[in-house]
Parts: sequence; C-alpha cells; structure tokens
Amino acid sequence: MRMPAEWEPHEATWIAWPHHEPDWPGKFEAIRWDYAEIVRALVGSERVEILCASAEVQADATEALAAHGVPPQAYRLHLVPTDRSWLRDSAPTGVDQGLLRWHFNAWAKYDNYALDARVPDAVAKISGLTLIDPVRPDTGAPVVMEGGALDVNGEGLILVTEECLLSTVQCRNPGLSRDGYETIFREYLGVRQTLWLGASCVGDDTHGHVDDVARFVDPDTIVLAFEEDPADDNYLASVDNLRRLELAGGNDGAFRVVQVPFPRPVLMSGQRLPASYANFYIANTKVLVPTFNDPADRVALNAMAGLFPDRQVVGIHAVDLVWGFGTLHCLTQQQPR
Repeated sequence: MRMPAEWEPHEATWIAWPHHEPDWPGKFEAIRWDYAEIVRALVGSERVEILCASAEVQADATEALAAHGVPPQAYRLHLVPTDRSWLRDSAPTGVDQGLLRWHFNAWAKYDNYALDARVPDAVAKISGLTLIDPVRPDTGAPVVMEGGALDVNGEGLILVTEECLLSTVQCRNPGLSRDGYETIFREYLGVRQTLWLGASCVGDDTHGHVDDVARFVDPDTIVLAFEEDPADDNYLASVDNLRRLELAGGNDGAFRVVQVPFPRPVLMSGQRLPASYANFYIANTKVLVPTFNDPADRVALNAMAGLFPDRQVVGIHAVDLVWGFGTLHCLTQQQPR
C-alpha cells in the first residue's frame, strides 16, 4: 500500500463549505468568499467536490460561487452533514488501494465531531472507492490520525512531529510508541523512513501538525518554515527542526531543505495564529499559497514559483482564514487519480 505524494495526479479536490460560525467568530461572512476564491483558483486544474452540511449551506455555496464567476461544471455539491470544514483531517487519506479511514476525534480537543467522523463514508460512497481502516499494531484499535499530521514524498519518506504524535497533550493514541507509529506508516502509507521533527508553529490548535512547518515539494526537496529572529517564539523550534533534517540526511545530499520565512505574527484578540506559508496546497496544475498582507508574501511566492516551474503559483489571502487556526492545506483533501 502506498500514499501518493500530493503533486501526483488528482482526480479531484475535496472541501466542505464553511458553516460553523464559531470557527471564525466575527469574521464568518468573509470566509465564504475566501472559499469561493479557492474554488475559483482550482478551476482548470481539477474538479472540486464540495460537501454542504444542509440545503441552506448548499444554497449559500451556489450563490457565492456564482458571484465569483465559477462555472457550474467545475464543481459538484453534495449534501453531507459535517461539524466543521477541515477536510484535511476529517476526510479519508487517498492511497493506491482506496481511502484510509483514520479514526477522527477532533484533534483530541473538541466534543462535537460525530458528523465529521462519518465524512469518510460519504466520500467513499460518492467516489466509489474502498475504505480501509488502519489499526494499531499493539492493540488492534482504530488509529486516530489526521491528514495534516503527516506529509509524504510518495517514495518512502514521511514528515511528522513529536509534538503531535508523541506528546501527552491532545494525545491521539495513548500508549502508542514511536516504533508503533512507524509500523503503521510502513503498512498503510508505504513508508520506509520517518523523519521526526520536534514541534510545529506557535498558535497551532492541533498541537503539532506538520503541514504548518514542513512539506515535501518533490521526492528530494523539503520546504521548511524557518523563523530567523531569535526573539520570536517560533525561533527555537525552527532551529531544532532544521537540525533534525540535517542529521536525517539533509547535510549529506539525501534530500534538499529549502527555507521559507514566516510572516510577521498575525494576531487576533491578543492570540497569535498559526500563519505559515507551509500550509500550501498542490493541485494538478497550480499551487495555492496562503498570503498574509506581509512583505514576506513575495519571498514565499517567489520561492514556491521556483520550486514548481510546471505549475501556476497562486497566492490566496488567508488573514481571515487563519482565524480558524488553519488555511489552505487544512481545508483541502486530494483524491488521487
């Protein structure tokens, strides 16, 4: 079994139309337009499958997409109840033999996830793909996992963080060891080497998702969000993650590490949000990169354009989106072709 890398061909991109106002208190009206802009950006790259929690939400999606000039043939709307819109984590992970139905428990933090836990069933029914249920090697229990907690190169390497998988805070799989996780990755994702980073970025509501700090962009290249200011709260984790990658082979040519900056801190009501350019999404012909009205936007976009010469790099305004503690990668999930 193998999980294809994100840059391998997609059949579709899955999103869920936003409807849970508490995820973006005070900014919810802007979010629907952000989602419409994301769908508009994906036109011509791949079909977008959109889950709508109710008939009212479906009508809202139809209205917003029409207002943005998105052609109706570019997307499909599906009436599927959800709690939230973060499909990277609640939707199944595509592998070469079907869809992995990880057990979803809302990042071991929230109580309202019963509907989201059934999203894989809906995706499987709509796509016609087979569901596969990963189990723990030690107990046989379902594996709690989210798509944002892992990133693969499709050729045997995976990026994860100790903060997310091995911490006792928001603990997903109590008692599951480092070796146990690596066994799961080998069996279900086709991984031969796990690259363990330390921590994700400040403000990450998931307690450590790797997709906010480090991502593969080709089989041999990792983009690492790196904070150069020693006074910034992301600095120590950045230095530690870079050191870990260098020790794992980045120093001797096993792979290349490309650093991109963080934007200056994005704050809301005194709370720092997980604003990061590493939360980009790779589509068939485009790469969607979050932007934050920051001078570093240009640096990140130029870096990504250099890494993806065969794809169009599109900046998507994400200052409002990140108030929900996630941006472009968090809300999308690819269906491999």
